[in-house]
Amino acid sequence: MRTTVHGVDTTQLLKGVLDLAVLAVLREEDGYGYDILRRLRSAGLEEVGDASVYGTLRRLFQAGMLTTYVVPSEAGPHRKYYALNAAGRTQLSASSKVWRGFAQTMDQLIGETA
Repeated sequence: MRTTVHGVDTTQLLKGVLDLAVLAVLREEDGYGYDILRRLRSAGLEEVGDASVYGTLRRLFQAGMLTTYVVPSEAGPHRKYYALNAAGRTQLSASSKVWRGFAQTMDQLIGETA
């Protein structure tokens, strides 16, 4: 679903920060796909799509930033959990610094007109 608020396509903004958001959600607690999606939406990223999150998890795993493990479930299929590893923590730290600098710059730019 694509939402436009005053001419700004929020899905395009979200694409640029989804890796950082997923890494941040996994910083405190491991999670399986739907759990991660739910936590992102609960944090305020209601527009995030299922396919985007699952694709991001696969990509971050393939890039060596996440590890996985399977937890058996008596109430349904086994769940594949994702966990942040050392490379993921390093990436989270680096991406956080870039994001803070970008956000500060944008705040300065739009602060004068907002």
